Amino acid sequence: MTTLLDLKSSVLRQVQRSQSLRSRREPPPTASSPLTHCPDPLPRSGTLTNSPSMAAISPYQYLMGLPSTPPPWVSEESMEFFERVNAILQKQENMLRAAQAERASFSLRVSVMKAKNLMAKDANGYSDPYCMLGILVGQSPREMEEKKERKFSFRKRKEKLEKRSSTKEVLPAKCIQVTEVKPETLNPVWDEHFVLDHDDDVSVAEACKKLNEVSGLRGMGRYFKQIAKSVRANGSASSGSEENADDFLGCINIPLSEIPVVGYDTWFKLEPRSSTSKVQGECHLILKLFTSQRDTALSKKDSNVTIHKKLLSQIVEYEHAHVKREPYNWNGQVCPPAWTVLTHHAVQTDLSPLQQAIVRWQCYSSHHRTQRVCYSLLLRLLRTIDAEWDPATVRGDLERQLSDSFRLYTEHCLCLMKNMRQIFPCTSAAAITRYELMLRGVGYMQNMRAFKTVCPLRNELHLDITTAVKKGSAEWYESLIARYKPEEGDVVHHPLTMQTLEEQLKKLVHVVDGVCADVQRARNIYNQLFYSAVKVDFFSISYRQLEKQVADDVNVAMERVCGTLEQESSRLTQTMGETIFELFMSLKILKGFREFLPLKDAKMLALTVFHNWFKSSIHKWLQIIHDRSCDRIRIAVETDKLEPVHQAKHSSSAVEVTACLSQNFCSEAVCYSEMITRKIERNQLGRDHKSFTVQLCVGLNNTEHVRVFLGHLPRDLDWQGVERAMEESCGVEGKEQVYKALNGQLFNMDLDLQREAKRLITLLTDKMLPELRRYIQHISLSPDSINNDDAVSPLMKYLQDTMVILTENLVKENLTRVLQSMWELLLRMILDAVAENRGVQVEFYNRFQYTVETLLQFFHVKGEGLTLEDMKSGEYKVLDEELRLNKCSSFELIEQYYLEKISQQKTLKHTRYGRISVKCYYDAPEQRLTVEILHAADIIALDANGLSDPFVIVELCPHHLFPMAKSQRTQVKLKTLHPVFDELFYFHVSPEQYRHRFACLTFTVMDYDWLSTNDFAGEAVAPLSDFCWPGRPNATPAGKSVQPFILHLSRSKPSEKPIMRMLDARIGDREAQEFVRRLKEIEKSMEEE
Repeated sequence: MTTLLDLKSSVLRQVQRSQSLRSRREPPPTASSPLTHCPDPLPRSGTLTNSPSMAAISPYQYLMGLPSTPPPWVSEESMEFFERVNAILQKQENMLRAAQAERASFSLRVSVMKAKNLMAKDANGYSDPYCMLGILVGQSPREMEEKKERKFSFRKRKEKLEKRSSTKEVLPAKCIQVTEVKPETLNPVWDEHFVLDHDDDVSVAEACKKLNEVSGLRGMGRYFKQIAKSVRANGSASSGSEENADDFLGCINIPLSEIPVVGYDTWFKLEPRSSTSKVQGECHLILKLFTSQRDTALSKKDSNVTIHKKLLSQIVEYEHAHVKREPYNWNGQVCPPAWTVLTHHAVQTDLSPLQQAIVRWQCYSSHHRTQRVCYSLLLRLLRTIDAEWDPATVRGDLERQLSDSFRLYTEHCLCLMKNMRQIFPCTSAAAITRYELMLRGVGYMQNMRAFKTVCPLRNELHLDITTAVKKGSAEWYESLIARYKPEEGDVVHHPLTMQTLEEQLKKLVHVVDGVCADVQRARNIYNQLFYSAVKVDFFSISYRQLEKQVADDVNVAMERVCGTLEQESSRLTQTMGETIFELFMSLKILKGFREFLPLKDAKMLALTVFHNWFKSSIHKWLQIIHDRSCDRIRIAVETDKLEPVHQAKHSSSAVEVTACLSQNFCSEAVCYSEMITRKIERNQLGRDHKSFTVQLCVGLNNTEHVRVFLGHLPRDLDWQGVERAMEESCGVEGKEQVYKALNGQLFNMDLDLQREAKRLITLLTDKMLPELRRYIQHISLSPDSINNDDAVSPLMKYLQDTMVILTENLVKENLTRVLQSMWELLLRMILDAVAENRGVQVEFYNRFQYTVETLLQFFHVKGEGLTLEDMKSGEYKVLDEELRLNKCSSFELIEQYYLEKISQQKTLKHTRYGRISVKCYYDAPEQRLTVEILHAADIIALDANGLSDPFVIVELCPHHLFPMAKSQRTQVKLKTLHPVFDELFYFHVSPEQYRHRFACLTFTVMDYDWLSTNDFAGEAVAPLSDFCWPGRPNATPAGKSVQPFILHLSRSKPSEKPIMRMLDARIGDREAQEFVRRLKEIEKSMEEE
C-alpha cells in the first residue's frame, strides 16, 4: 500500500474550500508532536517492514508470549532478541498471554506544509496549486513490474477504466483529502493536516461522488466534478477534450512499508506520472503512524506508561549486562531489535514524546544508582525532557514518579560528591571528565522547568552541595588522621596522640603536608569543575573546613610541647627543633592558600595567629639551628670541588648553604661568601687561565645563589606575620624592633655579598689585565698602513674566547656584572692610551674610535648583552669626546672652545665676578656691527685699596674667522667697581661670518696696572647670531632703540679644559700655539693675584 499525493493547478482560482468540507482534519502539530520526535538515547536503526496491518500484533504481546508461528515481517534478528528477552520475562509469575488478542488498527497523520519551485501552468507565469492525497492499495509483484516506468496517480488511463464493470474495481480509498487552492504562486504554503484511513470497501469514485453531494457554496459541485474527472481520466484526456481540466504539477508515491515508526519530516521531490511528463519542485510533508484502535484488555492492570517503563527497564538491564567494553561508561545504546520493540510499543500505546522521555529518564537514572552509565547520556535525557516539557500533560502518578526520580538522583549525586576524592581521583583524566559531566547534569536538572514544577519545595542546590563538600572534607581528614592513629591503650585527648612529643609532631607534619596537597588539588582541579558547572566555590568551602581541623589539632599538640619545655628546658633536642621548624613551615604553606580566598572569607581564619603557638620554643630552636648551620657550611666549603652541579651553574656548597639559610641566616651567608672567596684565592696558584676562570665563575654563582635565596626569605618565612605577632604581644614598639632587626640584617648581608661578588670579579679582571694591556698596546703601535680590522682582531679573538667561557659558566646576572666590569676596564685602558699619545696623527684616533665601536657591538650582543644605555654613560662619554676632539683640526678645536664658552654663558646667573651692560645692533646694508658698552657693576677688587681700575677689551672671535678685525678697548675708569663707559665701537661683519654658530663678541674686563701687567677681572661672550641674523630686532633700522642686555662675567682657568691640553700638545701648529699662549697669559695673571 502507498500513500499518494497529487499536486494540481486549479482552473477555479476564486474557489476556496471551506473548513467543514475537509474530512477529519487535524490541528497543527505542536513542538512536542511525535511527528518530529525521535528517541535520543536509542539508535534509529529500526523501521516498519510492511504495511500497518503487519503491526496488528503488539510487540509487547510477543515478548510476553510468542505465538507458534511468527508473522513473516518479523526478522530473524528480532526473533532471536525476542527469545533472549522472553527467557528473562518468563521468570515473572504474572505472565500475560496475548496470542488471542485482537489486532490493532492504524491511521496515518499527514501534514502538508508547503511546496517550492513549482512549474508555471498559467499565462501569467504562475500556477494555482492544491494537493489531493489518499491511500492506494499496493500492487502485486507482476503489476508492479508492468508499471515500473509509471508512477501512481488518482488519474487512470481511459482504456483501463472502460474495462471496469463496476465502481468496486476502481482504486479503493476511504476518502480523498484536498487542500486549499493557493492562487498565483509557485511557492505555496498550506500548513494543513489530515488523517488518512484505509478501507477496501470504498472506492475513489464513490468518495468523489460523496464529495459532489456536498452543497452550500456556489460552483462547488462543478469543482469536485473536475476533480473526479481528473481522477477517472488518469491524465489521458487532453486539454482540448476537457477544456477546464486542472493541470498536473507532480505527484509523490510513498510506500507505507518505508515509513519509519517515528514518521517522516522531510522534503519530497515531485515525480512525473509518466516518462513524458515534465514536473519540477519539492513538497514538505510530515507523516506519522498512530494507533486508532487496539485491544487493551490485557493491559488494564497497568497504565501504558508503566508497561513501557517495565519493558524498557528489562531491556536496559539485559543490554547493560552484555556490554563487554567499559561497562562502567555505557552510553545507553541498545540493539536495533530492542529499539524496534520499544518504538512499536510507544506508537501503539500513543505515548507522547514527553512521556517517552520521562520513562527513559526514570529507567536510566534508576539503573545508574546500581551500575554506572555515561553521564552524558543522563544529561541528554534531561535536555530532552526540558525540550518537550508541557506541565499540563504531566499529572498524577507520572508527576509523582518524576519528582521521586529527580530526588533520588540528586541524593545519589550528593553522596558521590561527598566521596569524590575516592570515586573521582584527580589523577585520572577520565574520572575528572565523568565528574564534570555529573556536576553539569545536576546543575542543569535544578534549572529545568520540569524540576521546578514537580519539586517546588526542594532546597537550593548550592546549599546541598556546600553541606556535602563540608561533610566529605571532614570525613576525608578523619581518614587521614586514622592512618596515624596510636595503638590501643594510649591515653590521649585526640587520635593524634603518640608515645613521645617528637613522634607526635612528625605525624602532624605528614598530616599537614597531606592537607596542603589536597588543598592544592582543590584549587587547581576541583574548584574549576564546581564553579563552571554549579557556581559553587569548592576551594573556599573545603579549605576553611580543613584549615579549622588542622588548627585545632596542631594547637593542642603545641600546647603540650610548650608546657613540657617550660618544665624541662633541656629536653629540646636538635631533632626536635628541626621537627618544630618543619611543622612551622608546613603550617605557613597551608596558611598561604588564604590569598586565593574571597576577601570576606580570608578574615579570621583559625591559622591567623599560629605563630603564637611556637613562642616558647623559638629561642632554643634558633640556637640549635645556628650551631648546626655553621658546621654544615664549613664542611660544605671544604668538600666543594667548585664544579657546577647538574644543570645549574653553582657548586654543591651553594645548595647546602641555602638549605642552612632557610633555617638560620644571621651571619652564615657572609661567612660562606668569605670562605669560598679565600678558597678560590688559594687555588689560583698553579692553575691555567681557563680552569681558574671557571672556578671564579662558580664562586660568583654561589654567591649570587645565596643572595637571591636571602631575598626571598621575608616572603618564605612570612616576616609580616612575625611582625603582626610581635605587635599583638609587645605593641607597636615590638613590631618596629622586629622590622628593623630582620630587614637591617638582610640589607647588610646583601651589601656584604655584593662586596664579595665584586671582589671575585676583580680577581677575574685582574687575571685578564696583562692580556688586555698587550692587545691595546698592539692597536696603539700598529702603523697606519694596517687595516683597522687587522689591528683590532687579536683583541676581539681573545674577548670572544673569554666570552664563551663566561657564557657557559655564569648565570645571567653575574654575566652582566662581569661584562660591565670588562667594558669599564677596556674604556679606562683606551682612555689612558689616548692620553699618552696627544698630538699624533688623526688616523691614530680614528683607529681607537673604530675599536670602541667594535667593542660596543661586541658587549651589546644584539640586545642579549649589556644595554646601550648602560654602556654609553660615564667613562664612555669622556672617551668619545676625547677621540672626537683629537680628530679635529686646530681651527675646529678653537671653534669648539668658543661654542662651549657660548653655552656656558647662557647658564650663568648672578656670579660674584660682576656683570656688564651692552647694546649691539647690526646695519645689514653697510654690514656694520655697532657695539655700545654702557657700564659694568660689581667688578671684583684687584687693587690693594679694595677697588679696581677697570677697562673692557672687545673683539670678534675666533680670530681665524675675522682675520681683519682688530680688538678695541674702552677708557680706563680709575678706582671703581661700577664703571660707566658709554662708548661705541664698530666692526665690519659679513653675512658669511655671522652665520657661524661659534662667531661671537668677547668682552674681557681687565684691571689696569701701570707698574706691572694688567690683571684679568672676568670675561663674557655674546654670539653674533643674537643680533646680526635677519629678522632680529637688532638687525633692523630701529635697532638703536632696542633694550641693552646684561652679560655676567666668569673667570675659568683655560688649562682645565681638554681642548686646551689638545692644542698645547700640537707643538708644530702655529695657530694652536698662538691661541694657547694668549690663554696662558690670562691664566698667569689670575695666578699672580
